Amino acid sequence: MALHIILLSLGIVLLYLGSEWMVRGAASLALAASIRPLIVGLTVVAFATSAPEFLVSLVAAYRGSSGVSLGNILGSNVANIGLVLGLSSLIRPLSIQRSLLRCEIPFMIGASGLFWLICLDGEIGRADGVILLAGLALFLIIGILTARNHVAPDLEGVVRTRKKVRWHLLSLFMGTAGLIAGANLTVNSALFIAHQIGLSELFVGLTIVAVGTSLPELATSVVASARREHDLSIGNVVGSNVFNIGMVIGTVGLFRPMSVDMELMGFEFPVMLFLSIVLFIFSRTGFVLNRFEGLFFVVCYILFVGVSYYRAAG
Repeated sequence: MALHIILLSLGIVLLYLGSEWMVRGAASLALAASIRPLIVGLTVVAFATSAPEFLVSLVAAYRGSSGVSLGNILGSNVANIGLVLGLSSLIRPLSIQRSLLRCEIPFMIGASGLFWLICLDGEIGRADGVILLAGLALFLIIGILTARNHVAPDLEGVVRTRKKVRWHLLSLFMGTAGLIAGANLTVNSALFIAHQIGLSELFVGLTIVAVGTSLPELATSVVASARREHDLSIGNVVGSNVFNIGMVIGTVGLFRPMSVDMELMGFEFPVMLFLSIVLFIFSRTGFVLNRFEGLFFVVCYILFVGVSYYRAAG
């Protein structure tokens, strides 16, 4: 047990360092390529921070642990909004770009609703996987089409930044590697500790594994918020939720169809969709996610964990 506590601490340190390197590299590359940081957060950073969810859910599905696989994604998407954005906005209120309200957040809400819909028959099959992957492809196409800035860049600054592209790429790569390694250490250690305590597989997937695989998003968004990179902070969460559904569940459904615990329909799926809609509503009020709204999200997440534990224990 003591060894796993040490490994858990090491994983958290790697997550922090990885997030710091990733935010620096992503923001600098956005300037070098004249790409909006929001798009970098929605795509590159979101893909990298979704890698732990992808690996954990795919391995769990192949091992027949559908509770861990599906619970990981549901719990992670709830944690991304409730815990990650909640804590980030408590640190510093987050400004919201209007483009997020026109496209990306509604797309995330639609993806969450579609995820719930395809699970109503009690199974995620290959056809469902194809649909979700097609939705992710559409999301990426939209991101690419809107990637370029519509304002003239600071050419002198862009030239200076492009000379250091290799270092920014190295920073992005090291950050990604640190996040993945840290997430693996954190999740594996947390799973061992949880099993020693005697928690159920579904609850472990919804909470401990979900929080563990969401730590990259948490670390990245909190660091981005502290560095005033609001576009990366919010874009990372919205993009990660879409990637979790489209890439992770889509791939699992395509290559390893699995059953769905119908008990999730009564609480976990509704909470995921509810928080996505509330994020949209909050974002329209002054285009800022303030500290009170952040506190609301954190409280919602605490209640989510509490109710999930009660349902699992009952």
